[in-house]
Amino acid sequence: MGTDTIATISFQRVDFKRDVELLHRWMNEDHVHPFWNLNVSLDVFKNHLKNALADTHQSLYVGMVEGTPMSYWEAYWVKGDVTEDTYESEPYDQGVHLLIGEKEYLGKGLATPLLREMVAKQFKEKRTKRVIAEPDIRNEKMIHVFQKCGFEPAFPITLPDKTGLLMFCERDQFERMWGYA
Repeated sequence: MGTDTIATISFQRVDFKRDVELLHRWMNEDHVHPFWNLNVSLDVFKNHLKNALADTHQSLYVGMVEGTPMSYWEAYWVKGDVTEDTYESEPYDQGVHLLIGEKEYLGKGLATPLLREMVAKQFKEKRTKRVIAEPDIRNEKMIHVFQKCGFEPAFPITLPDKTGLLMFCERDQFERMWGYA
């Protein structure tokens, strides 16, 4: 599926029983584990996922194209997150993490439309004026995808598991760029 084809994009909340083995497999993919560092045993990953699902400051999703699960998403509130003090955050700032899990969906031009839909979903909270991202500074492909979606690079930040490039997507810029109102 190329970028000239309109795909049906949807997100469903992660369900532990349904999704744990799929997400574990994705975390062990060669294109994922250098940036997520979750290529661990299934038992360790199960504990990680249980903790992540219990964390009330984030929502976890499986992203789907034409109904097929192919990506993983974390939409989170910056307040209470490790990123909160890395910049002058506002109370309703949100952040996003993502990965394309299924190899056959890589390089198909889907990351930007998927990201655009997730950010639009985050901006449905009217008090949110900014969505941030902090991709691994080595992950040039994801940095490029964030930029194509309307995120602007700010500066590198040191996080517990990586050096990230802090990026901002401001609501007004996003709405102008993509025609959302």
